[in-house]
Amino acid sequence: MNGLEFSGTLSRIDLLVAGAWTTVWISGASMVFGLLIGLACAVAMGVNRPVRLLVLTYIEVIRNTPFLVQLFVVYFGLPSLGIRLSPVTSAIIGLSIYGGAYLAEIIRAGIDNVPPGPVEAAKALGMRGSTIFGSIVLRPALASIFPSLSGQFVLLLQSSSLLSAISVAELTGAGNDIQSLTVRNIEAFFFVAGFYILLTTGFRLVFAGLARVSFPFRYLGR
Repeated sequence: MNGLEFSGTLSRIDLLVAGAWTTVWISGASMVFGLLIGLACAVAMGVNRPVRLLVLTYIEVIRNTPFLVQLFVVYFGLPSLGIRLSPVTSAIIGLSIYGGAYLAEIIRAGIDNVPPGPVEAAKALGMRGSTIFGSIVLRPALASIFPSLSGQFVLLLQSSSLLSAISVAELTGAGNDIQSLTVRNIEAFFFVAGFYILLTTGFRLVFAGLARVSFPFRYLGR
């Protein structure tokens, strides 16, 4: 019985590093766009009934279909409509739409949990609607749901492992390339798993730091 042999994987560690960087920047971009989509949808649900139904339809469709299917629709389906996108562009669009649906529900729940008292007081003082929404509604809402947002961002990063299905050279794709070259599956994906652990841990630490900087009032007295 052959033992574990890591030399082949270690000699190609640069492929994993490059794949990890691709995973990080695609996931980061998708997180930003997904957050913007989620915020827009959460706000739009309070506009009127037709808009609310449209947003809810988007959320339900995305949440009830596999991400891989959505990714294939973007990459393989849009060309039939004359829209041809690169694998990376398709990956960012797919991840953003996928993450936006989940983030919309999280943000909406945070906004709904903001007590009406401060809002009514701000209106009585004549504050502008945009100021009221940004400072009195949105900021406390984001502070309360930040752990959920962080968790969703980490799940988005992990979902990026499916991007190799459309030829994106991310971390899992790099692992597939290495195992096909070395014929050492366990060794290659042992390193892939280790990289994912480092990435998710790093993201969680970044989000924890952002929470302390952005919402210091939640940590007073701790």
